[in-house]
Formats: sequence, C-alpha cells, structure tokens
Amino acid sequence: MRHAYTPTLPELQAFVQAAETGSTTRAAAALGLTQSAVSRSLNSLEARLGVRLFHRVRQRLILSDAGRALLPEAGRILGDLDAAALTVMSFGGHSEVLRIAALPTFGAVWLIPRLHRFAAGAPEVTFDMTATLEPVDFDRAPVDMAVLRGPPRPGLRSAVLVPERLVVVAAPGLLGEEPLEDAALARLPLLQQATRPNLWLDWFLDAGMDPITILRGARFEQFGMVLAAARAGMGAALVPEVLVGADLASGALRLASRRSMPGRWPYALSWPERSEERASFRAFRDWLVGEAGAG
Repeated sequence: MRHAYTPTLPELQAFVQAAETGSTTRAAAALGLTQSAVSRSLNSLEARLGVRLFHRVRQRLILSDAGRALLPEAGRILGDLDAAALTVMSFGGHSEVLRIAALPTFGAVWLIPRLHRFAAGAPEVTFDMTATLEPVDFDRAPVDMAVLRGPPRPGLRSAVLVPERLVVVAAPGLLGEEPLEDAALARLPLLQQATRPNLWLDWFLDAGMDPITILRGARFEQFGMVLAAARAGMGAALVPEVLVGADLASGALRLASRRSMPGRWPYALSWPERSEERASFRAFRDWLVGEAGAG
C-alpha cells in the first residue's frame, strides 16, 4: 500500500535531475519534459514531504539539508529500478529462469562450465547466478537453490554433489622434482584463505607438527584469489582438489605434497520445498546430481 507521503517515480526523477543539474530547465531537457512539468513535480514532492528540498538562489537550485539527506536514497531507488528492469529484460525469450546462489570459486570452476550441457537440452531455461559465502535465507532471497558447503539445514532438501578433499599445490618454480615432505612444505609461504583460516592448522596437526612454528603467508578472501596467488608463485595453497584440475593438467600448478586431507563437509545442492513445484527445477536438480556422479 502506497502512503500519501511516499514520493512518486516522476517526483523522484525530477528531484534527482534537478539536484544534479541545479536547474529545472536542464532537468527538463534531461528527462524530455517541459520545465513547468519538472517544477510541478518538485513542488508536489516538497508539499508531500513537508520540507524544502531546494533553496532558490539566483535562478539556481541549491540543495537544502533535507535535500542532501534525500538525494543518495532517491538515487539508489532509481538505480535499483533500472537494475531490476534490465534483469527482467535479460530473460527475454526464455520462459523459465533458475536462480542459483553458489560459492564463488566452485561456481566459476566446477558449476558454470557444465551449464551449457543442460542448456543445450533445455533452451527455454536461463540462469541467474549469484555468488555467496554465507548460507542462503530462502524466505528472503529470490533464489531457487544454493550450492554450498556446510551441515544440512532444517527445513531444506539437499543432495551431495562433490565430496571435498584438500590438496597442497604450488607453482612449479617453488618446487623441485618431487613433492615435499611436511617439514619442507612448512618453510614455504603458506597462502591463507580468510573464510577458512584453520586449514593449514588442521593440515599440520594431522601431520603431528607444531603449527605455531610455521611461517604464514598472504591472506585472501576466496579460493579463486588463493589460486591466483599460487599461480603467481607467492606460496603454497591448500585448496579443494575439485578446484585445481585444470591448473594441474596445464602445468600452471603442481602437487606440493603426496598427502591429501578430507574436508568436513561436501559441496551440496540445497533447496526449499517450494522449488520442487517447478518442473524446470526438478529437471535441473536431477541433471546436476547425475553430472556430479559422472565426475
């Protein structure tokens, strides 16, 4: 329900343009309106809000304190409307949109390269994918499914895609002919993943070593950044094996240790029950689970 004090879209557009140009004449030209139409919108907005948004100084509009407070929010609202319109327009020609939230690096390295296979058999479906490091609140987020790691969450359905196994990799220039033992590995800079800061601690505790004596390395927020740093020779990276297949195949990275370590949680697809009402979701879920099983 729209309240009497809620500005209309034409009022917000007139206000933002007038604030940016300092003139109703220039605002009218930018909006394709008459100067009187812009003036009416500004007068209506000030009357609606009960405050003066501009001071009129020598035929120039100067924002008042109230106007300066309103401008950032008005600009954001108009920007959000434009973004929403462009999002909807990008779905043109497709009758179904599947919205996926995924871990950034897993989504980029494992999931996205596979989507074309599903799309080839379902041309009516397109995807809207966002990156997230946090659990998805399906009651608030416009998302049909999520690909994440972590414990099963009450009220959600889930399917395991890929178990996590961690391996150590490094650029060839940091290594000799053979993988390193843990004592030698500990002397390298050890690249850190900010959202999983205990990975190296767990690795060396598993090897029976004192992690306090181990040198630390640069810290990065996502595995994609960690891998980029490893390729650049900045240090050794402890990463999920599923993320480094292409780098190992190309020789950009090599295994720096013969050991590996299981992760606590697998990569899994999760979804709310409501998503199952859509045939396109059910088809994609079944395809994705099969794709994961095929390796």
